[in-house]
Amino acid sequence: MKMSRFAEKRIACALRPAESGMPVVDVCRQIGVSEATFYTWKECADFGASELRKLKQLKDESARLSLIVTGLTLDKQILQEVVRKKL
Repeated sequence: MKMSRFAEKRIACALRPAESGMPVVDVCRQIGVSEATFYTWKECADFGASELRKLKQLKDESARLSLIVTGLTLDKQILQEVVRKKL
């Protein structure tokens, strides 16, 4: 998973100007992120630092498990083809 250029504290500081009434487009331009990234940050703004760490760990684990499932599915398909050719 790609690491963020911004720490949690910096993200929290980046969200403050938009909360005070500054247009989101201007805030995004100043900090150098897209509006989609900004809104993703805004969704996670209610979480504390420990909850964000847990969320990142869960996302990493989910990505790892997804790769394992993909590999096992490929292995299963290969074994099924071998069984079909032998019969």
